[in-house]
Amino acid sequence: MDPMDHRPAVRPARPDDLPRVVELIHEHVAYERAAPRPPGLAERLGPLLFPADGLPPRLWVLVAEDPAGNTVGYAACSREFAFWDAAHHLHMDCLYLSADARGHGLGAALMAAVARLAAEQGLAQVQWQTPEWNEGAIRFYDRLGAAGAPKRRYEWPAPGAGRLRG
Repeated sequence: MDPMDHRPAVRPARPDDLPRVVELIHEHVAYERAAPRPPGLAERLGPLLFPADGLPPRLWVLVAEDPAGNTVGYAACSREFAFWDAAHHLHMDCLYLSADARGHGLGAALMAAVARLAAEQGLAQVQWQTPEWNEGAIRFYDRLGAAGAPKRRYEWPAPGAGRLRG
């Protein structure tokens, strides 16, 4: 029996998930051929995901689990404002599944959970991007019925900001 044959399990991340989520982030960074992230990622993400002051989180992470309960993927989202629409939307910054977890329904389960999160937050739309070379992701999103919007993403460091420190 295939160990991934099961009902996909997706849930909100908990504080004890953070070390594994950071491992997955590093896998995702390597997969997307991006520069390594500076140290201290868990320390920077923790207060945003799990604020101690009782305020709502600044971002949400949903995790996907295999049948053994191992975290094998995540979707990270935040609330953003679209000026042209004068409305907020849910921005899915990242969706990632470990290579062995792909093709078993977890990606669709993560996307369904992201859509539910948007609805829970009173948001009518989810937006995201994927690299132009990631044909597998593009096929997956197209199968879901998502519409692509051609744009190029830019990054520009703020003057004097320097690199993040860990």
